[in-house]
This record gives sequence, C-alpha cells and structure tokens, in this order.
Amino acid sequence: MAADCCSRHHSPVTGAICPPAQTKDAGLMAPELLIFIVMALGIVIGAPIATALGIAGVIGIIAGLSPAMLATLGTNTYNAIAKYPLVAIPLFVLTGIIFERSGVAASLVNFARALVGVRRGGLATVAVIVCMIMGGMSGSGPADAAAVATVMVPSMMRAGYPKAFSAAVIAASASTAILIPPSVALIIYSILVPSVDLRALFAAGLIPGLIAGVAVMAPAIWLSRRNHFESDGTEVRPSVRETFIHALPALFAPVLILGGLRSGLFTPTEAAVVAVVYGLFIGTVVYRNLDLRMIYDALVDAAMMSGVILLIISMAGIFAWAGSTLGAFDQAAEAVLSISDNPIVVLGLVLVFLLLIGMVIDGVSIYIILIPILMPIVKAFEWNTVWFGIVMAMTIAIGQFTPPVAVNLLVTSRVAGVTIESTLGWTLWLVLSMITALILLVTFPAIALWLPEALGYRV
Repeated sequence: MAADCCSRHHSPVTGAICPPAQTKDAGLMAPELLIFIVMALGIVIGAPIATALGIAGVIGIIAGLSPAMLATLGTNTYNAIAKYPLVAIPLFVLTGIIFERSGVAASLVNFARALVGVRRGGLATVAVIVCMIMGGMSGSGPADAAAVATVMVPSMMRAGYPKAFSAAVIAASASTAILIPPSVALIIYSILVPSVDLRALFAAGLIPGLIAGVAVMAPAIWLSRRNHFESDGTEVRPSVRETFIHALPALFAPVLILGGLRSGLFTPTEAAVVAVVYGLFIGTVVYRNLDLRMIYDALVDAAMMSGVILLIISMAGIFAWAGSTLGAFDQAAEAVLSISDNPIVVLGLVLVFLLLIGMVIDGVSIYIILIPILMPIVKAFEWNTVWFGIVMAMTIAIGQFTPPVAVNLLVTSRVAGVTIESTLGWTLWLVLSMITALILLVTFPAIALWLPEALGYRV
C-alpha cells in the first residue's frame, strides 16, 4: 500500500527527501492506518510520547516497507535534531528555570500589586499580569505556572480567594506563554515549517497573547467581584516607585530579547544565549538569590527537560519519515478534506480536535505529531502559515488548562493542594472567554498578521 515518495513526499521533521517505498502486504490492516493506531494506542496506555512515536514509526516501516529500511533509523533520529535553531530550546528552558529561582516572580508580583492596588479582583489581575511577563522570559507555560503559583497562591488565600479559583486563574494565565515570545512551541513550529520566519511568528503571537491575557483577566475580575473575593483596602498598597525599581531588571528581560531580535542585533538562538547570561547576572548580582549549588541544579533540571523535548523530536523523525514514505500524512489530510470542501467547516473540525488533544498532551508534542498531517490541509486552503501557527497555539493554550488532564492546571493544583475536579466550576468561565478570543483571531487574521507586517517580516 505504500507509495513511491521520491517525487512527492518530503519529511517535515527530518528535512530529508524520502527514498522509494517498497510495497509490502500488511495483512488485514494498511500500514498507513497502522502507524496512527499504534501511536494513539501508545499514548492511551500511558507510554511516553517519544516511545509511542518511535515504536509507531518502526512498526510502520516493518509493515509497509522493507525491513532493510530499519537501517535509516539512526540517520532519521540524527537529522531530526541536527538543526541549529533547536539550540534555542535548551537555552530558553534554562532561562525559564533561572528566572523562576532568582526571585523574579516575587519582584514582579509586588510591582503589579502596586500598579493594580488593593481592590476586589486585584490579586487575580496581578496573577494574570505576572504570568504574561514571565511568559516573555521563559516561553514555557508549566514553568510560569509553577513560579507564579508558588508566590501568588498563599497571598490569594490570605485575601479570601478559594484555592481552586487561584489554581484555575494562574493555570489559564500561564497558558499565554505558548503565544508570547519566546515560545518554545513556536520555535518548534518554525523548524517543522521551514517557510515560516521565526521572528514573524514571535511578532504575530504578541497581540493574540495580550488578548488571551485580557480574556482570562475579565472573567477573573468579574468572578472575584461577584463572589466578594478580596476586600477593598485590607492591605497597604506598595510604593509604585520602589517596587518598579526592584522589578526593573526583571522587566528589562523581555525588552532585551524582543528588542535584540527586532534590531537584528542577534538571531533567536543568540537571543536565548543572551537571556541565559542576563538571567544569571540578575540572579547572582542583582537579586542575589542564586548560588553555585542552585545554578548547578538549574543546569541539571534544564538538561533533563531539554533531553525529554529533544528525545521526542528525534523519535518524531522516525515517525515523520515512515509516515511520509508510506503516504500516511497525505492520506490523513485527504480524509479530512473529503469531509467538506468548506474551509470554515474544516478549520472548525481541526480546532475542536486540537482543543481535545490539548487537554491531554503538551503543546510541543502536539506540534511535532500533528504538523505533518495539518500542513497539507493548510496548503489546500491556502491559509497563511504564520496565522495558522498562532491559531494552533491559542487553541492548544485553552486545552492546557482544561480538565481532565490539563498540564498547567496539574501544576497549579499541586501547588495549591486541591484536586483538578474542584477547579472545574471556575475553569469553565475562563475557557469560554478564551474561546471568544480564539473566534476573534480566526475571524480577523490581521490580529496576528498586522504586527509582523508592520515590522517588515515575511508573512
């Protein structure tokens, strides 16, 4: 059932042109279908994403190609991660860990508290603002959720906020990190879709990221006032001037990263290096919360987290090579296109699927698994790839704090000491508000595309 792919198929992960497939009888099940079933089964039974991808790719090769093609496993895994832009991933992961442990979150909370003041919904607003700023440093939702929840949950409890509400608001706010540069997921997208300029993608995510933050903030304030959380004037308002001076080194980090990219002073990968050096500087010299032991622990944790991400990418190289060689991705896209030739209907189906899968899988893995399938659909309807990448990111962001298995909500619930089930009543309002923001982004693509076009980036 496999088709010759030399002239038609190109692996979006390995970047290599696929060799001719050799037809092989797969028995009762076509290898094109088998590769997806094995991957889905692996995820359902709880196997690591990397394991599910790797095994699915190997079984697809055995079922649909010659066993001799297993000799390509080493080449495909290497080619998948032998890409210069991927260097930015471990560096931005390390940046997020350094900022998390250097006291940055506490200084940002105090400054935001001084700006917002003591009022109903004030601390909820502060949580949203701080999560968005932290997202501009690390690009990782779970890391932001952990850092902000550790600081904010005790304060919100003292102000009368329920733990479940606090966990839900912080988890939803941290989900904006996938949109706000430097997003690790958007870096992955730019690598899997080489025609996309990462700088344009970063610029395109900025305004939707701010809109997503407002979409979380609005219901959080409304719910706080409706339920009388946080009485007016119960605490002394911090000095704006003093807290601003203390938070200034932290606030300068996103300016340094985005300003350097805009000015052409450095590339995205070089920006990651600058961010790490700057984070170490403010952690050891300015805030003085980092010592050699903490730096060593940060390096170890960053290496472990980066290793997981790169292992997934390397195993995805096998999966992508097998899928493209067998023609599985094209056939999956054709199956979706056969449902309807209406782009609105197809886009709606894609977004619903992304929302559902975002509830159980992290954003990076979703990009790696689904981009090879979705790109033929994007090309068929001639959707803008920059816009589609941001739409994907916002949809996945909603899934990251939507039960039953929400990555960000798992983190904040653990910090707050509550069950995910107890947050459901609060989370529903935040999800509905974020879906409204998503509808705006889908209806008006200029929300994402205006800024990169104004900055002169290729979109």
